[in-house]
Amino acid sequence: NSWSRRSFFLWPSAAATMPGAPTIYSKTYKTPRRPYEKERLDQELKTVGEFGLRNKREVWRVKYLLARMRKAARELLTLDDKDPKRLFEGNAILRRLLRIGVLDEEHLKLDYVLGLKVEDFLERRLQTQVFKLGLAKSIHHARVLIRQRHIRVRKQLVNIPSYTVRLDSQKHIDFALNSPYGTGRRGRVFRKSQNKKAEAPAGGDEE
Repeated sequence: NSWSRRSFFLWPSAAATMPGAPTIYSKTYKTPRRPYEKERLDQELKTVGEFGLRNKREVWRVKYLLARMRKAARELLTLDDKDPKRLFEGNAILRRLLRIGVLDEEHLKLDYVLGLKVEDFLERRLQTQVFKLGLAKSIHHARVLIRQRHIRVRKQLVNIPSYTVRLDSQKHIDFALNSPYGTGRRGRVFRKSQNKKAEAPAGGDEE
């Protein structure tokens, strides 16, 4: 049927394991309700430039994540302090935010989740961390280094600029082992220029 053909072309592994089952995708971002609101447009443009984002969709994706987290926190705050659901789900949200460095141990309460901003999550992106650690000359250079596979987190090479860096992994961000910026072999252009420099004095003596 049409569903099986569609799932086969969109996601072959899903079609191979469950023939005939439709592929289900969840939303990752939500477009603004008022597309031409000047104040929001200016703010989004500033955010895109400040954090070196590819487009506004990356801002919308973080906004959607934050909205879902706030909604969950608001619903849990309506429950009693000793309610099992509030204790279990609330602690899960707070532990996750603590692990990625958005909240610190002094603010581990659901009330502080409501006060979070988009910038708090964008600060935890790998692209931002690479720039702040001084591995890149600019925020845009950081994106290029990550996409060209020069950056690793611990022993894992990461080429996704929006990768969320955990607090315990922050000090393990470095150049990849095979990167020319690290301990790897230098690039073709660099080697060529070095050979020219080495040959120049020898050519001058012969004359």
